[in-house]
Amino acid sequence: MSGEVRTLLVWCPDWAVVAAEIVDGVDASGPVVVLRENRVVACSEAARREGVRQGLRRREAQSRCPQLVVVEHDPGRDARAFEPVVAAVEEAAVGVEVIRPGSCALAARGPARYFGGEEAAAERIVEQIAEACAVESQVGIADGVFAAGLAARDGRLVAPGETAAFLAGMPIDALERPELVDLLKRLGVKTLGDFAGLPAGDVLSRFGFDGALAHRLASGRDHRPLAVRQPPPDLDVADTYDEPLARVDVAAFAGKVLAERLHEKLAAHGLACTRLGIEAVTADGQELHRVWRHDGTLTAAAIAERVRWQLDGWLTGARRGTATRPTAGLVRLRLIPDGVLVHLGLQPGLWGDAGADRERAHRAFSRVQGLLGPEALVTPVLGGGRSADDQIRLVPWGDEREPARPAAPHAEPVPEVGTVPLLARSEAPALSLQLILPTAEEPPEDEATEDTEPRTPTEGAEVIQLESRRAARSAGTPKEQLEPTKARLRVVEPPPEPSAAGQAIGPSAAGASAAGAAAGAASGVTLVTVSAGRRKGGGRRVPALVALPPWPGRLPKPAPAVVPLQPPAAVVLDDSGTPVGVSARLDLTGDPAALIVERGDPITITGWAGPWPIDERWWADEESRRRARFQVVLEDGRALLLSLAGGHWAVEAIYD
Repeated sequence: MSGEVRTLLVWCPDWAVVAAEIVDGVDASGPVVVLRENRVVACSEAARREGVRQGLRRREAQSRCPQLVVVEHDPGRDARAFEPVVAAVEEAAVGVEVIRPGSCALAARGPARYFGGEEAAAERIVEQIAEACAVESQVGIADGVFAAGLAARDGRLVAPGETAAFLAGMPIDALERPELVDLLKRLGVKTLGDFAGLPAGDVLSRFGFDGALAHRLASGRDHRPLAVRQPPPDLDVADTYDEPLARVDVAAFAGKVLAERLHEKLAAHGLACTRLGIEAVTADGQELHRVWRHDGTLTAAAIAERVRWQLDGWLTGARRGTATRPTAGLVRLRLIPDGVLVHLGLQPGLWGDAGADRERAHRAFSRVQGLLGPEALVTPVLGGGRSADDQIRLVPWGDEREPARPAAPHAEPVPEVGTVPLLARSEAPALSLQLILPTAEEPPEDEATEDTEPRTPTEGAEVIQLESRRAARSAGTPKEQLEPTKARLRVVEPPPEPSAAGQAIGPSAAGASAAGAAAGAASGVTLVTVSAGRRKGGGRRVPALVALPPWPGRLPKPAPAVVPLQPPAAVVLDDSGTPVGVSARLDLTGDPAALIVERGDPITITGWAGPWPIDERWWADEESRRRARFQVVLEDGRALLLSLAGGHWAVEAIYD
């Protein structure tokens, strides 16, 4: 491994916890965890003694240690607190590169010659950090940044040429690529040595570009050296300010402008920045300089983010017991692409890297929330509910995407229910409904035999014509004579859905035979059959309940395209211009013929279906809602979902 640069890497354990102690005053000697997206990303030594580990959920971590102190993850705080540590390292050596908050690296050759060896240089740097910042740190030295980072975890100095052997025994988790590591474990690759033994060409074809980079690291070869070539000087960008920049937000905005200019200039030359130098000059001539290193290419957003972190660290100066702020405001900023590569050298795979896009979007969304508040950016979560306005819950970005109400998946549109198009009012025949109820009791369970032939759904059942019963009831026939047998099954018809042509469609036969369904579709007759079942706790067979879909009465798919936040008021008229209503028995006072929405002109209704009643949460006065829903198709081709509650019509949703 003689081609790799001897690298000295400084690592501060549990830096996120230490930064919280420096900036926020949290007692790091006690059980402390840092959470990101409700998972532990760092924990103190006291928390580890209680069984807390990285990756645990908040609830599980608190169950293991009830006295746990929870701190939210803040990269800006970590970077701001790490600035004094980098400054302390620079007092003992030059050319420091910040890997991430809590870790920095530099070439080991210079300090080793100056202090009399690599071990002496490591001890001097650890002492310097402890004296200047009162921070515990560890140093690792090896060939390459990746190996030095692993060596720093144990405070080891790997001899020149032995880096490959040192890495061979490391577990594959050291790559810190969860998806790749999980796949390699399932393939039987347990250590970095096993992974390094695979042919490089096969790794590239199987695992892609990111897998090839990880393979180089496992083999003890960094994908780029610690110090890359110096770029042409004309790639630098700088700006001078008449008013000194003393506030972090003002300086960060100025740095964002410079970051965009730098990225555009690099893109024009086909280059990408991998190491960024940030220089600042104060009003009284004090010069500040820092270098940030990144494993990939720095985008405009990533450059602006690191500039903001660095300016925050300079202008606030979070060091224990001392003030490290500049002596005056900043009057000049300069960004130097200290390390560049041809952009094609880090080109993603053929189909791109989804992780990079996701991280870029997450950073942008988090930045918006930081400026405008967590509720300024929300995402919809689909849950349970019966109407379009209560099935969606808006969740702030970064929170757990849990629905407000549980909902199980269901078939399209409703299980066991077929649909046929509903014709226009002028063409549709009068619909009749036949309810088939058993008239003879089934034999007791002990009399039933295994060789009994199965009965058809309509065998031994009485067919009741509801239209004739309704007419007889209107003529004054006593109710007792209209109910020769009692039904033990209540069938609720779900609302229909619009067809692809925009016409409303209604429910057809459920559980009927193919011939019965075809006849029902042709004649407009709906058959509801009750199959034989077994009553709980009894010996007689009773009709079995039809399995209802999740959230009975919910709108079937497809979902409406537009759901207004405030449903517009509407009026439904019949042919004579009289408002249409619904009685307590769900009888319409007239056939819907026209619709008026918010004092607009009447629009002819060419097709409609309903009503479907809903009486939700009647036991809770504040949450109860009782209404009837209709689906209508207008003359202009629009399909709407209407609701009638308390005598008032409203447009709940609009279909596309």
